[in-house]
Amino acid sequence: MRRHYLVASAGVALAAGIWAVGGERVAAQAGAPAPVARYAMDVGTVSGIGGGLGGGMSMMFGGGGSNVQHELNLRLGSSRAPDKGGPRADHFMPPVARLGKSVALETPVQSTGEMGDEPFQRPKGRLLIYWGCGPKAGKGQPVIIDFARLAKGQVPPGLFSTSIPKDRGPSIANSRTFGRWPARDGKFVKGDSSILGDHRIAANYAPEIKFALSQDFMPALNARSHGLPDGATSLGWTGISGATGYYAFAMAMKMGPQGDMGDMVWWSSSATQQFGGGLTDWLSPSTVNRLIGQKAVMPPTQTTCTVPAEVKASGPDMMMGMLYAYGPQADFAYPPKPADPRTPWHPEWTSTVRYRSMQTWLITSPGGMMGAGAAQGDDREDRPQPKKKKGGLLGGMLGGVVP
Repeated sequence: MRRHYLVASAGVALAAGIWAVGGERVAAQAGAPAPVARYAMDVGTVSGIGGGLGGGMSMMFGGGGSNVQHELNLRLGSSRAPDKGGPRADHFMPPVARLGKSVALETPVQSTGEMGDEPFQRPKGRLLIYWGCGPKAGKGQPVIIDFARLAKGQVPPGLFSTSIPKDRGPSIANSRTFGRWPARDGKFVKGDSSILGDHRIAANYAPEIKFALSQDFMPALNARSHGLPDGATSLGWTGISGATGYYAFAMAMKMGPQGDMGDMVWWSSSATQQFGGGLTDWLSPSTVNRLIGQKAVMPPTQTTCTVPAEVKASGPDMMMGMLYAYGPQADFAYPPKPADPRTPWHPEWTSTVRYRSMQTWLITSPGGMMGAGAAQGDDREDRPQPKKKKGGLLGGMLGGVVP
């Protein structure tokens, strides 16, 4: 089982890397006022195997033996330089957060982008892309991507989703001074932490930010899957309060003759082909509502979806997936936005708090489903992972594939 778990982790990391190399787009807020400081607070609930594959997916959460974890990602971007000395910023949270008096937002050092000394390894196998809920795959599926052709720079048109751009908010790339948490302070949000109450962010490169939250972490998803006689996989879940929509994806694999990774199979619940983009990100209710209209996201009333039989047939050795419940969003600004759109508005700062809940599920054989009740054992890591070189998993297999 641990071998399948590690292969699943590697596969997800590979897929995430493909997106990062070729599919990421940063959403621009055309016409919006430019505040001095922007603050983003992404609030997540994670359940399933390994609490969402542990730190390998860069999900910084804490907790001991609970299978339901919480995650917080904090980012502060400012157009100012630090007043004195190096950049300093702290987020003071309510006591129920159980994170001490405050957490320090760390200013990262930009990477040089060097490839390292590891040799380039030609990728092997193929990527098969399926989509849509139903017992059988629709017409025109699968779309087949040959990794060897990708390595030669032959990227098929329309491979990456462009209608769902990633909006990561403040970043080191779009800020004069930037800070983020989790950091190297050894603190992690716990499974029984709460974010209800007053929040204050104080920095020497941004105006003071204050807001109060009345929305806590979203409930955990309770999804179950099982194989059907025709080879399809039934996925069902209990609807949760506050969900604005749902999205699921699954990845299956066919192992190579030497036990290495062969074909990778990708499926999404969207009615149209989707790969990459921001569907696995935090999404605003307005964006989710638009995507429901496009049938890229399932509505909050839907609680079942069938993975086509061809997905498992193409990847018979292992299948894992994730289910996302998008949640509400809270927006704050100072001074507050005027009710009359004709009134000029020049905010000192804005803050956006986004919510989501996600669950990981895994099928290794008929009837062998691992879900929210799976033991975590030693696979979970409650600490930040070392930064991977580009010559590692992604760089070794896809380095230089996409410009």
